[in-house]
Amino acid sequence: MIPSNQELVEERLRIGLEKKENRLRSKQNKHNRHMEIKRLLHTNTTNYTVPDLYAVKISVCKELREDLKLNAREKRGRFFLEKGGEATTLRGLKKELHEFFRALKKSTYCLEACLPIIKNEGMITPNEINYEEFNFWKIERDDDVIKMFRAADSFYTENEANMKRPSISLHVTKDPNAPVPPPLPEYLKNNMPDPIQTAMHVTKDPNAPVPPPLPEYLKNNMPDPIQTANMTMLSFYAFPPSTITYPDDFALQLKRKWKPFHALGRVYVAKEGVNAQMSVPSNVVDRFMECCKSIPELGQWMENGVNIDPISIPVDEFATAGVPVNGKPAPPFRNLHIRVRSQVVADGLNDNTEEEQQLDWQSAGYDMPPLEWHQTLKEAEKNNATTTPILLDCRNKYETDMGKFENAEPLNTDNFRESWDVIEERLSNTPKDTPIMMYCTGGIRCVKVGAYVTQKLGFANVSRLAGGIIAYDRKIQKEEKENSIFKGTNFVFDGRLGRTITDDDFAECITCGERTSLVTNCFNDNCHKRMTQCEKCRSAFMGTCSDACRQRVVNVMLTNNKTNTEDESTVSEDKSSTQQQQNFDNLEDYSNGYSTPPPSFYCEVEFNTQHFFESGAHMISGESQGRLLTQLASLSREGRVLEIGTFTGYSRACLLEGVANAGSAINFEGKGGRDGGPYVMTLERDPRALRLALAHLKIMTENGIWEDGAEAACGLRGKGRDDLITSSSITDDEVSNFTYNTEAACGLRGKGRDDLITTSSITDDEVSNFTYNNIAGCDVVKVTDALATVEAMANDIGESRPAPFDIVFIDADKTRLLEYVDALLVNDLILKKGGLILVDNVLWKGLVLEASASNNNEQQNDNNKDISTRKGRRARKLANKMHKFNTEILKENRVEVLVLPIR
Repeated sequence: MIPSNQELVEERLRIGLEKKENRLRSKQNKHNRHMEIKRLLHTNTTNYTVPDLYAVKISVCKELREDLKLNAREKRGRFFLEKGGEATTLRGLKKELHEFFRALKKSTYCLEACLPIIKNEGMITPNEINYEEFNFWKIERDDDVIKMFRAADSFYTENEANMKRPSISLHVTKDPNAPVPPPLPEYLKNNMPDPIQTAMHVTKDPNAPVPPPLPEYLKNNMPDPIQTANMTMLSFYAFPPSTITYPDDFALQLKRKWKPFHALGRVYVAKEGVNAQMSVPSNVVDRFMECCKSIPELGQWMENGVNIDPISIPVDEFATAGVPVNGKPAPPFRNLHIRVRSQVVADGLNDNTEEEQQLDWQSAGYDMPPLEWHQTLKEAEKNNATTTPILLDCRNKYETDMGKFENAEPLNTDNFRESWDVIEERLSNTPKDTPIMMYCTGGIRCVKVGAYVTQKLGFANVSRLAGGIIAYDRKIQKEEKENSIFKGTNFVFDGRLGRTITDDDFAECITCGERTSLVTNCFNDNCHKRMTQCEKCRSAFMGTCSDACRQRVVNVMLTNNKTNTEDESTVSEDKSSTQQQQNFDNLEDYSNGYSTPPPSFYCEVEFNTQHFFESGAHMISGESQGRLLTQLASLSREGRVLEIGTFTGYSRACLLEGVANAGSAINFEGKGGRDGGPYVMTLERDPRALRLALAHLKIMTENGIWEDGAEAACGLRGKGRDDLITSSSITDDEVSNFTYNTEAACGLRGKGRDDLITTSSITDDEVSNFTYNNIAGCDVVKVTDALATVEAMANDIGESRPAPFDIVFIDADKTRLLEYVDALLVNDLILKKGGLILVDNVLWKGLVLEASASNNNEQQNDNNKDISTRKGRRARKLANKMHKFNTEILKENRVEVLVLPIR
């Protein structure tokens, strides 16, 4: 029986649906398999004979790569096979290969396999197969595949210590018995011409529609707008009575018609009309105006025509005539943007639909020409106050602050939507026949205000400045005998932000309050606040509105300079590399790159440490830890810190910066010291490091931590180590400025705690107190045994014990850390209740992992060992000590422990 057409169609649809379902099923199976392999790769399993996956490394011989035209990715690769999967047969193995090397599906090839070579440093597989080094066997049958996996299992069992999982190397070679491809047909030989290059004869369609004639304004050799010498700023608006039915289509029409003029600007299109601020090449302005008049929706409805700025801008100045953007010069307009909006000027009246429909933009009062406006205001000034009209400035406050007509009343609104309540309140008790004059920048806002005042409020004598301040400026410029009644700067809505009409300054500088007419946006892109700022403050504050924004700009510049310095060598090879994102080698570098850079003084402290103590330069806290110390000190209750061990003073500087911040936060009055307030006491035993630390402290307290401090710290590298004290004007008394009697204190640990007070006494010699930022005090104490000093302080021995601290930072003898903590916790004479103990380097370069795994003590015999071996043994010993400390302190119920992986 012959099937009907409907049955044939249904059968084709059924087959197509089955194929689609099979494809989706196959795709899902592949996805599930890949997810299973991913799970196995990231699963930590133990106690098994053979892992669940085989690692297969594969390469293709050069001859086969050239024949199949394989790309670089298909030259070699690696994939994983699940144990017991389909790949245990030759067909299944080839199917896995085809997933990675798709081109192999189109060719016949031979497979060879070998086991990896294990060397001392682990498994090694070279990029190119070396037949002399590798022992290959052919894979031709299913038995060969099974043999391959069994060999891999056995090899893994023998070398389990050096391998993560069984590994196999496959090499794909060209099949020598592959059929020879058929010869090329004769008709394709003898240099057959390229058919793509054949000549074609194209004729004109006689029935094609005739293209529209070229508009008149584009005829008669219109000048090339690209060759113009100047750019003309202009604006216009239109409220056609019939409205614009399809604003989106009309916007496209405008863009198409204005394209030949290379016009720039910002244009809003809505059903109610058009509002445009533009810049047009001066050599085609007349033709551009003809073009606008030829558009029915503009034409006669452009009230006062096109409003042209009286002074054009030369092309070479136009590129920098606007306010800088992202720190770079910018033009008033970059492109032509024609955007569709619900209103050309957002007035807020559309919130009440009925009120919107009651206003007719064509009936908005008398459109007074600029010269008549000028004469009317001059005559009103001569008459008595009873006949003087009400002069309303319909602009926003930030515009009025820059300049206005004499005797004008500003509405002082932040946006145009707020105008209506202000106008109603101002005119509430005003007779309806009172003359009311109003103006704005280009006239469009006065159309809406005029319609509202005449139709909604019922005033009969309403006048508007035709074309606004822009038209008035243009007309007065041509009248040599007349002086402008408008004083100051006219705010404009393009990149210039303002055009100076007179030299009068009405606005106040946002920073210092001085009179100015300079308007700009905050240089901090995330703020971008519109503001007026005098030239002096603009320079001092780097174009920003506040100290916070200036600091943000400085931080960005420092980060950019750091990035540019690191990439300088790369830039010389490839200029585009400066626009690429910076790469980081590790998480610590990444964290530093995306953290606020430290003040420049700290970089010089690092350089000085490396210069004077090259072998110990790694001992300083560093950027990440230093910033953490500063922030923790800033968050402390009173800003009091005891530091045990400072080396060259990096951590002490960070803590001193933080306690000064804490003192400012709590509004501390006076200078902190031993008895209370923001204060850092540092205990240090190394006299050589102490000299450099004191030099850094002297510079920090006298010059600060920014550029002056950095420059002074940099100067230390020109001195010898013995000259540090004299170069910084630090006396020997200041080096030992707060010294406990530690020799007597050393014997205290052999006594009971109740006997300590009577055993010995500790006296303080000369105490010399440094002060940072006039608020934070600092004493650097030279000690012979810091633990003895701490224990003496804890037992209230001596007459000069300082008030308790909020934070104690321990960077001292690693073998006695538990004793330090015990001395701090015995009472609250040193550390306040709820205080913070910071212990440095408890992870000891990561070696605590080995210490926790082995717990085996190192042999003490150092005979016949080189220096590096002895250093390694010492590091492991200290790591064992740190691990022991971490273990014991976790058992201490008087503290809560948190270990941070930071250095």
